[in-house]
Amino acid sequence: MVIREAVTQDLGRILDLLKELDSESYISFEEAKHIWYKMEQYSYYKFFVALDDHKYVVGVFSLLVAENLGHSGSPFAVVGNVVVDKDYRHRGIGTMIMKRAMELAMEKGCYKLTLSSNIKREEAHDLYRKLGFQEHGLSFYIELPR
Repeated sequence: MVIREAVTQDLGRILDLLKELDSESYISFEEAKHIWYKMEQYSYYKFFVALDDHKYVVGVFSLLVAENLGHSGSPFAVVGNVVVDKDYRHRGIGTMIMKRAMELAMEKGCYKLTLSSNIKREEAHDLYRKLGFQEHGLSFYIELPR
């Protein structure tokens, strides 16, 4: 298993995996390509892919590192879009993905790594807890009109 930074050629497969996470907010390849190029302008917002032995993309995650004025100027990171192909689950890939996200955040000098997860994803929550993530606070959001 190899985890590497995603490249534009991975975009189609990334979209397929993200569809498993949330089939209702699927975007077209052209829209995704436009967003991908905008993301490249961020100082550190990257997607990573997990490849099996045949170089097939079986998992994905994104990592955003944000600069910060608090915590002595230490940045923080947000991991998102964590998906393992449904046919490849329960093989330790999710653990590898999350450990790699943690390593990358540490390499960037982040003081914390955060994530948000749908309340229904209980198996994922068990994994996060097993890796040392703690439930913290209460999360709120508001959907804004487009």
